[in-house]
Amino acid sequence: MLSWILILLLACLWIILTPKPALAQANTINYSNTNLENRDFSNANLVGGVFAAAGMRGANFKEANLTNAIFTLGVLVGANLEDANLTGALADRVTFTGANLTNAIFQEAILNSSSFYDANITGADFTDALIDRYQVAQLCERADGVNSVTGVSTRESLGCR
Repeated sequence: MLSWILILLLACLWIILTPKPALAQANTINYSNTNLENRDFSNANLVGGVFAAAGMRGANFKEANLTNAIFTLGVLVGANLEDANLTGALADRVTFTGANLTNAIFQEAILNSSSFYDANITGADFTDALIDRYQVAQLCERADGVNSVTGVSTRESLGCR
């Protein structure tokens, strides 16, 4: 009888102490493989949002909080990310061609194999971001301004000479 009580007690403890998924994971915004062309996400709280392989041409992310968001293989051609916070974002193999990145914060973001052709990077902060050397060289050719939130110059954040 004592052994059954012990087994029951251990089973109850196991149920109580079993880790549960974080609540934030259950509420993650997931737009993977979605057409979000010209959608308005301005001022939205999209922390940890997933936009993998999403088509976001002309989307408006002005002043959006995209901290730790995932944009892998995303298409942000002509998108507006002015004053957006992309700290810690994973944006590898993303097309930012013609995007407005004015005062965007990309601190500690992963931006490898991404393209920034004709993107406006005035005041953007790339401090500690992982960017291909080729792209850094191209960004440095037109880098200017100081980020209005972090106070870091775009040239300094890219390590331009």
